[in-house]
Amino acid sequence: MSNAAAKVVMAVTGIIFALFVLVHMIGNLKIYMGPEEFNGYAHWLRAAFHPVLPYEGLLWILRIVLLACLVAHVYCGFLIRTRGRAARGSVRRKGMDASTWMARTMPVTGLILLGFLVFHLLDLTIGAAPVAPGAFQGPTLEASHAHANVIASFSRVPVALVYGLTMVALCAHLAHGLLSVVLDLGAAPGPKAVRITSAIGLAVGLVVAFGNLTIPIAVLTGLV
Repeated sequence: MSNAAAKVVMAVTGIIFALFVLVHMIGNLKIYMGPEEFNGYAHWLRAAFHPVLPYEGLLWILRIVLLACLVAHVYCGFLIRTRGRAARGSVRRKGMDASTWMARTMPVTGLILLGFLVFHLLDLTIGAAPVAPGAFQGPTLEASHAHANVIASFSRVPVALVYGLTMVALCAHLAHGLLSVVLDLGAAPGPKAVRITSAIGLAVGLVVAFGNLTIPIAVLTGLV
């Protein structure tokens, strides 16, 4: 696979991930509407379009698509980075500005997000001990206990801190990633357009990170 093709794959899968985390954040904020609303939303995700789709059919479609995107995104990122390091040799750039710093740390923030994804699935999706809280309740065909599970999880200060640090990584990854999408899909914006695109990417990253961060803070302070 050429570098150009790999960058296009990363851009397309990056768009899918950005849309997912934005929609996911909006869904997470339903926790402020109360247990009934939040649990109803979580249950709907599992029962959506039934009986046309089997129970959890929509979720499994999303999971398969996202897993395929993840494999493609990680593979292409590894390919591009390996080739870049080989071409650069031992030379290392110094005196990086903020945008360059975010670009250079994309593999690091990506690994942080990947590790958190595994933790998050074990914690609030599978409910696997010892990652999940002892009070975890799995969903049934009739109901979801997502509201209680989120509160039980984020009531643990270390988990809330890990979540907060992950949101910082997500913000940085989104901020530079959205600029990379524009460039990797063939656009050639001037310096002003690059600055505007970077600002939009940073704004999206901040909105998603801040929206998600309010939840553990609200749990720890007793607001929800």
